[in-house]
Amino acid sequence: MKHIALILITFVFLSCQEKQTIKETPKTEDESFTFATWTNPGGEFDKDKWEAKLAAYDSLGISEILVGGNPEFYNQLIPLASEKNIKVHAWMWTLNRPGDTIANKHPEWYAVNRAGNNSLEYRAYVDYYQWLSPFHPEAREHVKNNVRKLTKVKGLASIHLDYVRYVDVILGADLQPKYNLVQTTEMPEYDYGYHPIAREGFKEIFGKDPQDFEHPELNTEWRQYRLNAVSSLVNELVEISHDNGHKMTAAVFPFPEMSRQMVRQPWDDFNLDAAYPMVYNNFYRENVNWIGFAIEQGINKVEFPIYAGLYSPALTDAKDLEKAIRLVKEKGAKGFSIFTADNLSAEQKAIFIKLKEEFNYE
Repeated sequence: MKHIALILITFVFLSCQEKQTIKETPKTEDESFTFATWTNPGGEFDKDKWEAKLAAYDSLGISEILVGGNPEFYNQLIPLASEKNIKVHAWMWTLNRPGDTIANKHPEWYAVNRAGNNSLEYRAYVDYYQWLSPFHPEAREHVKNNVRKLTKVKGLASIHLDYVRYVDVILGADLQPKYNLVQTTEMPEYDYGYHPIAREGFKEIFGKDPQDFEHPELNTEWRQYRLNAVSSLVNELVEISHDNGHKMTAAVFPFPEMSRQMVRQPWDDFNLDAAYPMVYNNFYRENVNWIGFAIEQGINKVEFPIYAGLYSPALTDAKDLEKAIRLVKEKGAKGFSIFTADNLSAEQKAIFIKLKEEFNYE
């Protein structure tokens, strides 16, 4: 009996040791669930400030950051981030180019709405909405040059496109009251893509000027024609990025069908390496379950990885934040990026710390 007891004790001990060993073995990169954040560069590069920020991110399990900047900025940041094993994505505003000193000299590069307004002169919703037209060849080349500059930076996790779409033709339900709007139809001043080059190109194919349609917003060919201008630009940018040894990702609207309707963004036609759907549920007056629904739609539409974009002010209740993160993982997202980890509460940070251990270790 003593021998049997000894064997049982040994078996239990070894089993516990085995479980402990498994628990402490990190998952591989392909298996891990990524915690990331969008963050702003914060003006001139400050080494001490960034060392503190990176240490804070690391403590929360954040292993990737998406941050705007120029090549010089990234060349200073990447070595610091590498010390913490944090990857850096170059966050680039693509077609919305507020204060672009080169583009500002060329008003003809800018997008035009159905009312005939140029986006440089008439700024829909907010002053920083200054959108280039994906139909103007020189505007497209300018965007490509912005990508080419970033491809010179070594060590980027990706070049991350944002605002790669048209102006919001329909705002989220929670945003409309802020602008004293009720958008039950596609209003001319917010319906973009009517650049003279676009109208002429459409007329060459179909023999019709979309401006003459009684309801151009209902014309399937006209909508698809405008969608194609964005997807072709993105895929040319992807090619430039890949040819220079870089991956390309993008922040996109919640799921493809919704994205097409609200901002003319057919992101399931983009040849990306990954997409970050911004499932900001409060913008649409939706609950946390909607986040899982939206991510699932994207997962079912594309073959590239998806990382959920979460909005911290919409998830101030720590239980909601935890539920959202668990949902997107359950639906198949490879991770999430939050906007932004810089303003998390103590309760929200506790959720990050809890889940980083649970998700990234067996």
